[in-house]
Amino acid sequence: MEFHFTLETNKSVDQAIQSLETNLKEEGFGVLWTFNIKEKLEEKGFNLDEEFLVLEVCNPKEAERVIKENKLVGYFLPCKMVVYKEDGSTKIGMPKPTALMSMIENQELKEMAVDIEQRLIGCMEKSI
Repeated sequence: MEFHFTLETNKSVDQAIQSLETNLKEEGFGVLWTFNIKEKLEEKGFNLDEEFLVLEVCNPKEAERVIKENKLVGYFLPCKMVVYKEDGSTKIGMPKPTALMSMIENQELKEMAVDIEQRLIGCMEKSI
């Protein structure tokens, strides 16, 4: 099982993020925070050649459900999604919730992860 799901788009990084935020909102997810790694590294005197942004994504209802089931799942929250440039093309990706949840022995949590993953993948697919 691959730990990630990644798509390529013809959109710019900003366009991809805007589209992703719109699609996430329709599924009840919000972007809590956007971390621009390229900018932060430049502030510290380091250089990243291409854009790389991390979006912290959360659906409060789902977060409540999984944390009530097992507090250790909170280690995986909020969900991370990334939008970045690689060799001139824009990519949208995320670690798969099912891959993360495979480390916890709880069938109900694994089923929740499948649902959340499918919804997040749908948001990504609509965003390309």
